[in-house]
Amino acid sequence: MRQFSSMLNGLARSLRGKNSGNDDRREAAEAMAKDAKRNDMILRSSGSVNVDGSNNFASVFSKRGRKGVNQDCAIVWEEFGCQSDMLFCGIFDGHGPWGHFVAKKVRESMPSSLLCNWQETLAQASLDPDTDLESDKKLKRFHTWKHSYLKTCAAVDRKLEQHRKIDSFYSGTTALTIVRQGDLIYVANVGDSRAVLATTSDDGDLVPIQLTLDFKPNLPQEAERIIQCKGRVFCLHDEPGVHRVWLPDEESPGLAMSRAFGDYCIKDYGLISVPEVTQRHITCRDQFVVLATDGVCTYTYIYRSFDRNLRNGSAFDL
Repeated sequence: MRQFSSMLNGLARSLRGKNSGNDDRREAAEAMAKDAKRNDMILRSSGSVNVDGSNNFASVFSKRGRKGVNQDCAIVWEEFGCQSDMLFCGIFDGHGPWGHFVAKKVRESMPSSLLCNWQETLAQASLDPDTDLESDKKLKRFHTWKHSYLKTCAAVDRKLEQHRKIDSFYSGTTALTIVRQGDLIYVANVGDSRAVLATTSDDGDLVPIQLTLDFKPNLPQEAERIIQCKGRVFCLHDEPGVHRVWLPDEESPGLAMSRAFGDYCIKDYGLISVPEVTQRHITCRDQFVVLATDGVCTYTYIYRSFDRNLRNGSAFDL
């Protein structure tokens, strides 16, 4: 832990330095990620980890479906940013011929990039020490995370396009991540994966609250943007109700989501990698959060998951 703390302090100093460059900041954040992995604080395969030394824990499960290659991947990073009260969780749903490589690359680059941008934002615009209202502090923290996420997603998508060994022209991935910081969670969503909170009602029942919006092409604001960029949105005859994004003059690529990393064949026609970032305060009624890709995130599945996890005690406890 002392090594983590010294690295964090070094990163903060480099961010404040006038001559420090983006490469130095990125290298420092990547070094922290490597140390966290060596200390078994990063989980990338199916399993569970204890969080903050208490009864809280996070679980990951992924299984290959009928399509062949499993293009989903996930990550859990304990003590994110060397902060004992912080946790980073993310799921990435790849698509296209290189989708599994794209998903893993975004999973690899996003956490350290987010950490770097978060620390940089804190250094450049720290919380006002004269702010007395707790609500004002929470709002400023939210804007810090939102700015960091927006900058991170833009950088990750830009870097992915320049990657020489991954062909992401017709391939891409969604990204749904959560940062827990104390009693607050920050959710950033690019695509159609879903985050659902299990909370207790007044009657004592466990009920789901969807924390994210499924970014599908048929959403009015998404369709409007795509059409304004000369892209097309329509359903195939054999897939009624499944709206997809198409190029102006070609029957491709037919994406079922309106936001994603990669897919540069259609980035000029309305597809974006801009995340929706939201904040939620955790209360004593909140039990756990489920992050699921679009293939498993129906409400029937979520309800069954709530019931099963509550009985077995195997979920991401808040």
